[in-house]
Amino acid sequence: MYGNVQGSGSGPPGERRAARRRGLSGAAAALGALLLVSGCFSSSGDGEEDGKAGARPGQQPRSTVPYWVNPDGKAAQQAATYAKSDKTDEAEQIDKIAAQPVAEWIGVEDPEREARGFTEAAAKAGREALLVLYNIPHRDCGSYSKGGAADGNAYRAWLDGVLKGIGDRPTTVVLEPDALPHIEDRCTPEQFHEERYALLTEAVGKLKALPHTKVYLDAGNPHWIKDPGRMVEPLKRAGIAQADGFALNISNFQTTEENRTYGKRLSSMVGGKHFVIDTSRNGNGPAPGGDDPENWCNPRGRALGTAPTVRTGDPLVDAYLWIKRPGESDGTCKGGPKAGDWWPEYALELARNTK
Repeated sequence: MYGNVQGSGSGPPGERRAARRRGLSGAAAALGALLLVSGCFSSSGDGEEDGKAGARPGQQPRSTVPYWVNPDGKAAQQAATYAKSDKTDEAEQIDKIAAQPVAEWIGVEDPEREARGFTEAAAKAGREALLVLYNIPHRDCGSYSKGGAADGNAYRAWLDGVLKGIGDRPTTVVLEPDALPHIEDRCTPEQFHEERYALLTEAVGKLKALPHTKVYLDAGNPHWIKDPGRMVEPLKRAGIAQADGFALNISNFQTTEENRTYGKRLSSMVGGKHFVIDTSRNGNGPAPGGDDPENWCNPRGRALGTAPTVRTGDPLVDAYLWIKRPGESDGTCKGGPKAGDWWPEYALELARNTK
């Protein structure tokens, strides 16, 4: 449990982050990567009637959002299952998720094959891949998404696989959710701080050395590290000067407006860097605080937020993105499966609550 980690910050309950998606592992990763490389992902809803509930989704207009829609993602599979069972309403609800580009979180077993598969599929569809790298050592402070690479050398080897997989294909990378906020809130023990800064700086440099890759470092959310000034030094030490910018609200529920205000303040302190906001589940804002110390974890009554787009109306906000994959659990709380597992009931609730 996050709150039981020695030395962790004592901020208000539920104001840190939601648990992240676990990386694919074992046979599931190998199979998923094999399907990717063999070209099983397509760029259209072949074999299905356009507009039919549960049909395989196509791509969104590139001018609105250039990121790739995975036509065989978990939401698309769920919608097809509902449609085959004549559950038309459920299929239509889940289609709200399936139709949007969501980030692909690279697993630990075969990062090169996974990264190549996603980026090749995106390029084939004339779109850009959106990837999350989440394998930093001592990840998540032993909470629901604990794990990560065994040490710095293991992380470097894993990252090298990702780099080979991306190659020269257009890709946007969100780098290591939680890694910097967990330094700032003292959750990650101090003896690991220097290594973490070094690994993040190396990762930014190597990713930016690729010809068509953008990189955003995670900077938490306005209800976790409330004073944006506290994130300035961590971002600088992690290579923000070389990165394209920072990301806010990953896997959380804070409103877009709050994140935008916070992001502008932080941007002014780090050289005017741009930022992206995770709007995947913030349609109803955060859950009420109350007495729940884990009101960030699978809270009820939440809704999908603004659909992914690069048309934000703000020159500093590069995009609204669905970085957290709506419908995947935050962890084994409130009846949920383990972090990152697909949870159909929660996905339906998010979709039905969407205005």
